[in-house]
Amino acid sequence: MKKLLFLFLGTLFFISCDYFDFRSKEEEEEGIVAIVKTQKLFRDDIKSILPENYTKNDSTLLVRSFINNWALKQLLLSKAEKNSSLETTNEINKLVNDYRESLLINNYKEMLINQQLDTIIYSTEIDEFYQINKENFKLNEDLIKIKYLHFDHKVVNKKELIRLFRSERIDDLESLQKQQLSFKQFQFNTDIWTSVDKVSAILPFSRDILLNKTKYLEKQDSIGLYLISINNVLVRNETAPLSYIKPQIKQMILHRRKIELIKDIEKIILQDATKNNNFKTY
Repeated sequence: MKKLLFLFLGTLFFISCDYFDFRSKEEEEEGIVAIVKTQKLFRDDIKSILPENYTKNDSTLLVRSFINNWALKQLLLSKAEKNSSLETTNEINKLVNDYRESLLINNYKEMLINQQLDTIIYSTEIDEFYQINKENFKLNEDLIKIKYLHFDHKVVNKKELIRLFRSERIDDLESLQKQQLSFKQFQFNTDIWTSVDKVSAILPFSRDILLNKTKYLEKQDSIGLYLISINNVLVRNETAPLSYIKPQIKQMILHRRKIELIKDIEKIILQDATKNNNFKTY
């Protein structure tokens, strides 16, 4: 009786295994939308290409195009592998492996840099870097220190605005700043170096005019009245002012720190490997 029971349970077990194996194959086949030789494309692979809001017609066109492109890629890949020499295949595999290794190594280095790099840069370090490399910082554009104002014809206090603009008194400048919401464009800080190209793109003055120190100049057109005052000029190939290239110097200092940090990390890795007998030379 016991033998019959074990026989029955054993038969039931194998039938169950066959059933579940059959179900899994059946479910897999239900999810397949295309097959090229041994390669299979599943419904889940297509879901990612469909936009959130799509019509049935749109989805049909997208899916059909995706399937055709996938099939063409698999067929081309198959023919390429079949018709490539062993030497070519080995060379491609080497390139792929080299690229993979480079990605992994660079990713690891970036992770270490993000963890260990000191990103605090003091003004004294920036000043020192600028003084040492001053001759290398030549302008590739023209710069000016300019104060400008552009307002509409309709303003009722035009003469008062012109007076305030031309004045060098701090209280007059403050009065002007309080009215900035009624201006189309303005810049009152004459300590800032600005590219002439940037200014000429928003103000109707020629480069020749902008590159001349002008205490006061105004121009009127159909849009409104423009007032400018140019305090200083630096032309192309002159030494760039520190205030203008400070962001660039910060990036250069950080880049130098990155290189030094990577060298230190590589040195420590080699030392540790040698110490632990993971690296030997003969």
